[in-house]
Amino acid sequence: MFATDLFKGKKILITGGGTGLGRGIAERLLGLGAEIAICGRRRGVCEATADELMKAHGGVVKAYGVDIRDAAAVDAMVEEIFRDGPLTSLVNNAAGNFIARTEDLSPRGFDAIANIVMHGTFYVTQAVGKRWIHGRHRGSVVSITVTWVRNGGPFVVPSAMSKAAIDAMTKSLAAEWGRYGVRLNAIAPGEIPTEGMSKRLMPDEGKGTLAVNPFGRVGRMEELQNLAAFLLSDGCEWLTGETIAMDGAQALATGGNFYELRKWGDSEWKAAREAIEAQNARDKAERA
Repeated sequence: MFATDLFKGKKILITGGGTGLGRGIAERLLGLGAEIAICGRRRGVCEATADELMKAHGGVVKAYGVDIRDAAAVDAMVEEIFRDGPLTSLVNNAAGNFIARTEDLSPRGFDAIANIVMHGTFYVTQAVGKRWIHGRHRGSVVSITVTWVRNGGPFVVPSAMSKAAIDAMTKSLAAEWGRYGVRLNAIAPGEIPTEGMSKRLMPDEGKGTLAVNPFGRVGRMEELQNLAAFLLSDGCEWLTGETIAMDGAQALATGGNFYELRKWGDSEWKAAREAIEAQNARDKAERA
């Protein structure tokens, strides 16, 4: 679909690039000639991913350990990246989510999601954008959102609220920064199986999507990779301020996600919470 050197001379930062969707996007853009920077809270994971991608595809992948909830740390990372030349693009992928009845949420649980998804995404976008503007560089941003920004997300309210903020940021900054040659778009993917999503958001292991999706299947990584590559390319520079759903029309057909969980009672929520806590404990042990 794309020329192999489509992103030659481009330098792209991908948040949450060590695993999941971020890693998939990084791999595709690297294969198309881009220099890649990936960041995440677990520097070791990002470094391992960088090594694996360079061994498989060549090129340059630099890894950074940063908690995007820390605005000062984000700014320092972006400053370091720009010392070797400006970024040309940014992919806001870092996120967090879990299913829960909203009445059961603690302030800490809400903040855990909002601080990563809303605050962190803004910190990174502002840190990159202000350097583009001051240096008179053109730039492109793609943020990963969700279809719930259009119709809400029951049982994932912190994520729905925070992703809606990214949708609003995309539209707002597309209008504000267009005069500087900076574009912002977003992708709202449906279910594309990754380790993190499967652990915390799909207690039925994706069977629900197979039953209700008009295509009768989940999404494929290469579909997201190709859409991200198109949006970041120079092939359609007048496209900005848009959020593109890529979910096989599932949101149109069903009205949203997770609404079926209204049928759960206390026992089902208890089991789901225990499963998530157990997985969190395993993840913590692996990082130790």
